[in-house]
Amino acid sequence: MSSKAKNLVIVRSVIDQGLSHAEAAARFSVSRQWVHALVTRYQLEGPAGLEPHSRAPRNHPGITPAALREEIIRLRRELTADGADAGPITIAWHLEQTGHHTPSTSTIRRILHAEHLIEPTPAKRPRSSYRRFQADLPNECWQSDITHAHLASGRQAEVLDFLDDHSRYLLHLQAAPAFTGAMVVDAMNTLISTYDAPASTLTDNGLVFTARLARYKGARNGFEKLLQAHRIHQKNGRPGHPQTQGKVERFHQTLHRWLDARPRPETIDELQSLLDAFRTWYNTARPHRATGRRTPEQAYTALPKATPSTNTEPEWRTRVDKVDRNGKVTVRYAGRIRHLGIGRAHIGESVLMLIHDNEVTTSNAATGEVLTEHLIDPTKNYQRPLQRTPGQHSPGSPPAPNSEPPQKNLSRVTVRKR
Repeated sequence: MSSKAKNLVIVRSVIDQGLSHAEAAARFSVSRQWVHALVTRYQLEGPAGLEPHSRAPRNHPGITPAALREEIIRLRRELTADGADAGPITIAWHLEQTGHHTPSTSTIRRILHAEHLIEPTPAKRPRSSYRRFQADLPNECWQSDITHAHLASGRQAEVLDFLDDHSRYLLHLQAAPAFTGAMVVDAMNTLISTYDAPASTLTDNGLVFTARLARYKGARNGFEKLLQAHRIHQKNGRPGHPQTQGKVERFHQTLHRWLDARPRPETIDELQSLLDAFRTWYNTARPHRATGRRTPEQAYTALPKATPSTNTEPEWRTRVDKVDRNGKVTVRYAGRIRHLGIGRAHIGESVLMLIHDNEVTTSNAATGEVLTEHLIDPTKNYQRPLQRTPGQHSPGSPPAPNSEPPQKNLSRVTVRKR
């Protein structure tokens, strides 16, 4: 007997045969409450009321409202089309900013999966497997790198960026056909004037950032000299290991996705306008997971700034050269070739230069006789020698015992009349 037929028999025994609810319950081995419920449903709905009812709860407090589901889906599509991050954490942040009820990120993720708006990436390395390093204060470390962008003509342009390690605040974003060391130095000078000097920098080993892997070891380029002047500690990643600069590399993904969502600019100036708009959006309208879902600007201004330490390593190196026909030798200083005046009297002589930061002592390579001393002025190309008095020795070197003073001033430039 089906459940509906049995229910009808129980009801008819009460209504037509006059059994009490207790008697019907005893006869058909059901509870008295069930007999009462069947009779009530029959009186209200007729035979249809005896059909088995669903046991599902009438109210579902855990179900996301349809309007909120539609808003989550709309935000996902809108952010994706705009080239912005559109993950569950970002969507939850936008919902919170607009006053909506914010479900858990797992709920948002389930909704996006149900709408096929998330592509599974099972081969992707899990986030928990990475070792994360983050500066404790703003200005404790600035990361910098150069990436590329394409113009409408297909030509590539370079983009220089500086990113604060602690807050992810985008300090600088500049486009150019190509960057030289001098341009990087100018950008760093501007940043120091605007935000004060950081305690350290972290870059790769590009020649605009460091000369430590250049052909001639020891010489420091302009960027390194600038950092030394401000007592900023310089850090460089291991060659072929971009994970060391992971924050700025991850930033490049965000930048390129945002640029790819827009038409390619025609000129460098148009690209710069796009970069300026991106920098404003990135710093003020985009939450970051690593900063507690705050914007980089909020994180950068929330704590006091770190400052450079007083310990910096001086530059020590040597160089061998030959005095040219104009009485000069050359040395690379702060990324540029400097011409040091030695004197026409020493044309063709091999010389040894001892370089300590901006102090250069030049001697005859064969005899060891000191010829000139220079204090390099980084604003000038040609460097005049310091005037030395007879018997004077280079700074830091004690006079030789029982030494006779030289008979002439060796640092004075002798000009021969033609």
